[in-house]
Amino acid sequence: MVRPVLALLSAEVVGGYACDALPAAAAVELTHNFSLIHDDVMDGDRTRRHRATVWSVFGIPAAVLAGDALWTLALQVLCESSPASGEAMGMLCAAMQAIVRGQSADTNFECRDEVGLPECVAMAADKTGALIGCACALGALYGGGNPAQIDRLRRFGEHLGLAFQLVDDLLGIWGDPTTTGKPAGSDLANRKKSLPVVAALHSRTSAGDELASLYRLDRPLTAAELVRAAILVEASGGRRWARSQADRHAASALRLLNNTATHPPTATALTAVAHLITHRNH
Repeated sequence: MVRPVLALLSAEVVGGYACDALPAAAAVELTHNFSLIHDDVMDGDRTRRHRATVWSVFGIPAAVLAGDALWTLALQVLCESSPASGEAMGMLCAAMQAIVRGQSADTNFECRDEVGLPECVAMAADKTGALIGCACALGALYGGGNPAQIDRLRRFGEHLGLAFQLVDDLLGIWGDPTTTGKPAGSDLANRKKSLPVVAALHSRTSAGDELASLYRLDRPLTAAELVRAAILVEASGGRRWARSQADRHAASALRLLNNTATHPPTATALTAVAHLITHRNH
């Protein structure tokens, strides 16, 4: 529930009330879950958060329709919420366009041998950063923030979203399955072009070259090869790069927050959430 929490706190940090931002919080959480349902269909994932995915239980048609229903409900919640509903719906629709663009790039990457690091970062900014930025901007809007505050909190969320994705990619390789709810090394097994992997592939190191050879194999990787691939990502500097980039984006987010906040206790709470997001175990 990171996104709704950010929406509620963003309303308070500009001097408003969290209760006024409940429609924003509900809308971004509905949108997020819509994107997860469709993402699981596209990736063929059978588990999420230690539970069976929607499509694996009810079938693909039902999962697609369920996702569509959640997205429609998100718009309806905003439409019925306040005089700011038109602006809010525009903001959420813009975020959805970015999510679709990022998801399209992510699926396209799986079919390509070469993916540039800048385009991989852009994909993560669209797929993850856009909705987190929107959550913060919507919260500020419903909290009565002025245009400058809304824009800074949007950028705060976008930086935080990139940090979130970088850490998530690290967890996709080194995370504990009992915590992540995903099989160990699942991203490597699926040949995902995640941020640390792409950084490793562009490292111009022998480890990066060996990793590229593993990714080009026309068969599933063995358990030993998955372990080796994780070692190669680290040896080539991919893990270190992702961690440093996560810290950099988190720092940028907090600078924007400090230039925006009018309610110090809530700024402290937002800082704590940012720390939680960027320092999950990996």
